[in-house]
Amino acid sequence: MNIISIKDVVKIYQMGQEKVPALRGVSLDIEERSFCCLLGSSGSGKSTLLNMMAGLEKPTRGEIIIKGRHMERMDEETLALFRQKHIGFVFQAYNLLPTRTALENVEMPLIFQGKPRKLRRQMAEEILTAVGLGERLHHRPAQMSGGQQQRVGIARAFVDKPEIIFADEPTGNLDTKTTDEVMRMITNIARDNHQTLILVTHEPEIAEYMDKVVTVRDGSVESVRVK
Repeated sequence: MNIISIKDVVKIYQMGQEKVPALRGVSLDIEERSFCCLLGSSGSGKSTLLNMMAGLEKPTRGEIIIKGRHMERMDEETLALFRQKHIGFVFQAYNLLPTRTALENVEMPLIFQGKPRKLRRQMAEEILTAVGLGERLHHRPAQMSGGQQQRVGIARAFVDKPEIIFADEPTGNLDTKTTDEVMRMITNIARDNHQTLILVTHEPEIAEYMDKVVTVRDGSVESVRVK
């Protein structure tokens, strides 16, 4: 069963007098609980496609359907609520609040969902312990390595067990050893939680962790490989 369906999505950016196509009629289905990689070089359109799926940008035309809902038709308030309920994000740059501890950073999505303080703290502690940061709960980002910061980012994305995880170059700032640890962590947690994982990367080695590899080139789907 497909959890995401993309139908003939076009994205054109207006740059002064010039129109720049970023996506050229992309169609793609992603099955529930599958791991899908969007693989491509810089400027291929892979991150734009991820942003469209996440509702962070609107397509110029085409349809993006997630769990039966048309993302392109939602207003910003509806999109925000939909993302809160169904979607988690892992970013390349970690996107942690520098003045907050690991625990406080992971609690943030739960605050927006209105969960009580005691429950938030318990859920955040559990996921941080699961990613190996049980002794770093009260450390701020500047007191942690890049790999540890990304673990906090992973914990924040997974803390409420959303059905869909979007990961945009999640290992882009990490060394080879830490990259392997982080990818095993992301895929193991997603598999245990029966989640759908959509990951963007330019590295073929990262794509090997995924079930389906969609190669994007010049704004089009060049190939789809299912393992």
